[in-house]
Amino acid sequence: MQKLATRGLTLLLGTAALLTALAALAAGPSYGAAGGMSASQRVVKTAQNRSLDKTVLVDRRGKTLYTLSAETHGRFICTTKVCLSLWTPLVVAHGTTPAGAKLLATVRRPDGRTQVTYRGRPLYTFTEDTKPGDVKGNGFKDVGTWLAATTNGTATATATPPSGRGYSYP
Repeated sequence: MQKLATRGLTLLLGTAALLTALAALAAGPSYGAAGGMSASQRVVKTAQNRSLDKTVLVDRRGKTLYTLSAETHGRFICTTKVCLSLWTPLVVAHGTTPAGAKLLATVRRPDGRTQVTYRGRPLYTFTEDTKPGDVKGNGFKDVGTWLAATTNGTATATATPPSGRGYSYP
């Protein structure tokens, strides 16, 4: 009799575990750090920029996102302390799928971090943009031209941009 009760309890617990697993699968994949699955995370939004009269990409805080014309096909220019003191890469945890706009992807930076790209170009914020709507980095020239990332993919400098202030990146 006791053997039958133990077998019944084991069957009941096994069924409960199976139902729990099926419910978890029906709810969708787990995106925990140890889960190893790719989590979709909204890291980019679009906003109408009055200064540029264009729709630009912004980060979650509303700061304008920029691309560097010389950074194409996985080639990174902004890797030095000087560059990174002005331009902050938009990075996500490894395995994260960026969301919030079409044509977002990721690329591995030389320092090992995962950076968000738009149309294949790494995205950055500019440290001198202090509030949403600022586009002080648009048209900034050094080893290439920094342009606000726009939804049509072609931002242009509309005012006399700041120069590279003597900075150059190897």
